Amino acid sequence: MTDKSAETIVKPIKDPQPSVDRIDDLAKRILTGDIFLPKFQREFVWERQQVLDLLDSVGRNYPIGSVLLWQSRQELRSENRIADLTIAQPKPDYPVNYLLDGQQRLSSICGALYWKGTNPNSPWNIVYDVRARSFHHLDTLDEPAPHLFRLNKLSDPSAFFLQAATLQATGDAEGYQSALELFNRFKDYKVATVTLGDMSLNDVAPIFERINSTGTRLTIVDLMRAATWSPEFDLVDSIDAIREGLVSKAFDGIDRKAILRNVSAAVGGSFTAESIDDLRKLSPGELKSAAMATADGYKRAVDFLSTHIGIPSSTMVPYTNQIVVLAEVLRRLLAPSAAQWAAIERWFWRTGISGYFSGWNSGMMASDLAAVAAFVDGKTPEIETEGANVPSNPWGSRAFRLNTAHSKILALVLAYQKPRDMLTGIAVDVDKALAWQNAKEFHHIFPQAYLKAKGVSLAKAGALANIVYLSSASNKAISDQAPADYLSTLLKDHPDANDWLQSNLIDEAALGAALANDYDGFLTARAGAIAAHANKLAGWK
Repeated sequence: MTDKSAETIVKPIKDPQPSVDRIDDLAKRILTGDIFLPKFQREFVWERQQVLDLLDSVGRNYPIGSVLLWQSRQELRSENRIADLTIAQPKPDYPVNYLLDGQQRLSSICGALYWKGTNPNSPWNIVYDVRARSFHHLDTLDEPAPHLFRLNKLSDPSAFFLQAATLQATGDAEGYQSALELFNRFKDYKVATVTLGDMSLNDVAPIFERINSTGTRLTIVDLMRAATWSPEFDLVDSIDAIREGLVSKAFDGIDRKAILRNVSAAVGGSFTAESIDDLRKLSPGELKSAAMATADGYKRAVDFLSTHIGIPSSTMVPYTNQIVVLAEVLRRLLAPSAAQWAAIERWFWRTGISGYFSGWNSGMMASDLAAVAAFVDGKTPEIETEGANVPSNPWGSRAFRLNTAHSKILALVLAYQKPRDMLTGIAVDVDKALAWQNAKEFHHIFPQAYLKAKGVSLAKAGALANIVYLSSASNKAISDQAPADYLSTLLKDHPDANDWLQSNLIDEAALGAALANDYDGFLTARAGAIAAHANKLAGWK
């Protein structure tokens, strides 16, 4: 891990300051430039009904969640308009309270209370029906019936009470009382506010990412978008353009944060949060160039994964950060030699099988960048990743689950053998199986029902070494039979059955144990067969 800077030691982070604030005051602070909305999103994203639901919660005094502010002198690009309203600009050298969580909620309150627009279909053209005690959108600028109060009148007490007096004068005592309750509720409604002190962008990022917002979850990518935004460059748009360029290979689901690491490396930085923070010091032109170079690296990386490894989509990559390092290698190395391609392939298998990226920290990131540089410069024949070593055999002890790295690696290792359905000999449609949408193509050699009857735990029955590509029809044919029964019949009826089994890494030792219904012996033998083939791919002796 990297050491904290001297500045952090001299100037300690302030403790978060909790407070309870009136929601109307928070809205005013946005309009007067005391609270700023960083450019996390380009447009207001809530649906009209979500706005009405929020207002209804306030009207009923239901909780709507807390608000998180970051008081800082750091410059983030911020919105200058909200809900058709102009936001005041901060004073020079004035600490700004950036709104990190609560943007959609406070935007809704500002829009509803202070809207002065001329579009009758505006999402802020909202009324409260004091008789029905419900909120509604209008589609006209005409003055509504007396029992319908436009929400923007709450910010103009004289206009509000003039309309309320009309109800009282006409004998609508219930409506008048309802109007008073609405006014008092919005003036008195309070929310919990937490203000973070003047932290660095690096320190505030992990807090920002862990926010459980009622709206769309935001990440460090959104934070850096606000830190780097200009009319000439939008970080999120640039990252999304990179992802869109990978659609044809089904790799457009790569996490934005992964690509952000590569943008940082492309300007001579590293993959760490500290280095990412430095992006805000760059010009739009420099950021554009970095994004373009990153896009090229990702295209080559995805081509490699889909053609050399046979991965059909980003969901099948064991570790997302494998793509990060690979994209950096291929950003720098435009035309790898045959030997370099082979080394890159061995690196993929080594880092995947060893689980190297399961705990990727800043020290490992620095080490990997150095290894990439040495490999690209021809100083080393391999991408020397310290720690990507032969693991203790995981295939017999770990369970098969779609979301785990070793399950994906097993599927890829098996795919390399050009497997055949072990009951029919029909070639397995590997692309279909590796789509990884469900487990329909993966089944147990020792049936789960059979093992359960023998007292074997569910976890042990689902061991990776007990998994094989198998069609649903073949799986149904096996049902809950003992392996000795269905395998004996298979070997007797089909001369090529041994070859079919070998293509699924069921060697003689594993087959012998299965024919004896020896599950423990089978797990040991097949785990060894899988390890032998996996280690060969990784270049391990």
